[in-house]
Amino acid sequence: MGAIFGTLDVVFWGIITFSILVVLHEGGHFLAARAFGVKVHEFMIGLPGPALRLKTKNMTWGITAIPLGGYVRIAGMEPGAEDELLGAALHAVATAGKLDAADLSRVLAVPRDRAAALLATLEDWAAIVPVDEHAYETADHVDRTADAATMLDAARSITYRGLKTWKRITVLVAGVAVNLLTAILVFTIVLSTFGTYRASQSFATIEPGSPAAIAGLQPGDTLVSLDGEALASWDEFLAAMSDTESGQTVTIGITRDGSPMSLSVTLAEKDGHGFLGVGPGAEKVRYTVFQAAGQAFTYTGMVFAAIVNFFRPSEFQQSVQSSRGVVGIAVMAADAAKAGPLDYAWLVALLSLSLGAMNILPIPPLDGGKVAVEVIERIAGRPLGRRFSLAVSAAGAVLLFSLIGYLMYADVMRLVR
Repeated sequence: MGAIFGTLDVVFWGIITFSILVVLHEGGHFLAARAFGVKVHEFMIGLPGPALRLKTKNMTWGITAIPLGGYVRIAGMEPGAEDELLGAALHAVATAGKLDAADLSRVLAVPRDRAAALLATLEDWAAIVPVDEHAYETADHVDRTADAATMLDAARSITYRGLKTWKRITVLVAGVAVNLLTAILVFTIVLSTFGTYRASQSFATIEPGSPAAIAGLQPGDTLVSLDGEALASWDEFLAAMSDTESGQTVTIGITRDGSPMSLSVTLAEKDGHGFLGVGPGAEKVRYTVFQAAGQAFTYTGMVFAAIVNFFRPSEFQQSVQSSRGVVGIAVMAADAAKAGPLDYAWLVALLSLSLGAMNILPIPPLDGGKVAVEVIERIAGRPLGRRFSLAVSAAGAVLLFSLIGYLMYADVMRLVR
């Protein structure tokens, strides 16, 4: 019974955590789009599929049957060039009062599937609305007395496609910006208000039979220097140890009960460098607001570097070992929630930072990939072909889902072990 409740706890906190991340990221896209007057159709939490929906005057909100991920559906984000008959199609609907795909195909003398695509685009642009199962009429805000070009310009003005390039890029990066700002804000508040713990230079443990134990080092000793070089932090000690070798004799400077001492230690071998056999204690530190903000930006840089390492063959395996997929994140979320609100807030901030860093990579269909497409189209002076854009996005999606699948497999293997 305990295992069942444990599993439900993991699922619950996994769903809550992913939902928070989605609201943050997609909320950035939503706010930017609305700030520029762009029509937003849906704000959904979860993967596309069956959903509970709440329709308001201007859009639909909801949660799908698979609440992992989410999306905001913004008008006018279809890839490729506009169909040259969009204006004529909108004018035809306004003139007739009501048209379906079959009627429009006859009016424009085009195949029915093209007529259906024209109607679908105009519906997405909120220029026409369905009046029955198949037919459409123009929306109330459309000026039915205008010519085709004027009608189309007005319809396009409330779409993503109608924005200038810099505004499109702003909409695309707004999700990442919210992720990063949220993480930096949480890190800054926690570090400056509550503080955090870091490895101290006092030894908490001495591994039995290790070179440190043989040399006479004891728990409570405080590390001062290595081979005469003063050490200001445990990280400096680790960096210095990484340059040592097995069998090398080093001098460890310590203080014991306030008295300075120096001990000679012959190192063993571990992970390709010298091994001492000591473990640090922990000390609480509290930062000023400016120090905390600086530390938050340091964390940001570290996460970006870790994300990039996924795409370096030499670093991939190590990156996977230190990372978690959907299953691992759900377990971490449940553990953090049990530990307390500060631990959970810290985890959400770290995940938000990771999500933002991943999404800025120039790989379609990620936001960074879409920004790259916008820049390329701006330089080329024309939209990329629809088929080419879809193919590139599909290739990027295969790469990303392969990585997600591999991380999930690694998560399961860790749990099995």
